[in-house]
Amino acid sequence: MIINIYNKITMRKVKKLLLFCLLASMPISVGAQVTYQRSDSIKVCRLLQQANRQTSTLWLARQFLNVPYVAATLEVNDNEQLVVNTRQLDCTTLVETVSALKICAQQGKHSWKDYVAALTQLRYRGGKLTDYTSRLHYFSDWIRDKVKLGIVSDIQQPNPPYSAVQKIAVNYMSLHPQSYKALKADAKLVPVIRKQEQELTGLTVRYIPKSAIRNTALMRQTVKDGDIIAITCNKAGLDIAHLGFAVWRADGLHLLNASQLHKKVVEEPMTLYRYMQQHPTFTGIRVVRICN
Repeated sequence: MIINIYNKITMRKVKKLLLFCLLASMPISVGAQVTYQRSDSIKVCRLLQQANRQTSTLWLARQFLNVPYVAATLEVNDNEQLVVNTRQLDCTTLVETVSALKICAQQGKHSWKDYVAALTQLRYRGGKLTDYTSRLHYFSDWIRDKVKLGIVSDIQQPNPPYSAVQKIAVNYMSLHPQSYKALKADAKLVPVIRKQEQELTGLTVRYIPKSAIRNTALMRQTVKDGDIIAITCNKAGLDIAHLGFAVWRADGLHLLNASQLHKKVVEEPMTLYRYMQQHPTFTGIRVVRICN
């Protein structure tokens, strides 16, 4: 009799655990605007409870080490929604995920609702989600919009090391609409994207050339741990090739990033200088800092 009761209790616990695991893996849509899984909200709320106003961007970024690299995680809905996915990250979603946590932490905000608001403000033009074209697809556009909102600073001084100038010329999306799910499904969005590209094209920004990314006192004064690193490139139609966070070690500057090569979020073992030399199309870095 005692054994039967124990077995029933054990089976009840197993069923509850299985149900919890099932629910945690199911996507949830809130108000037709947010798509996520319960494990995402649990992780976000746990990190916000652990964080405070002094919590560093780098500490938050390190909480995602070893998370698998997966591209195109935002392209899961037919209509644009805010997608929160902390289980699979690419370089852009890692930067946005961590930055939204940092903004909430330094403002003393700890709720899921606060995080959703912060991520929306980061990912969309003017902080407002309307459709696919309201998402900031080019990172130079992202920087410009977030500077306008007072969320980040676009560091472009001193010179040196900011001795190079990038003239932005973007048109990749409008020239390759078949590569994008939303543009392929709705051709009317392509002219909107093209207009956004034209507004960006011709702007000039200063950046640090890859030859200058050395382990020097000047570089350590200019780039801080946890700064967003945006790697500039000379690929036709593109402005930024890759993103990550600055990590200083004894041997120099490294990059914490969602790595397609390593297939997960890592702190690159080689210095950023060496990393840059291995990519001929990489020209240098822009540095973006979340405002206090």
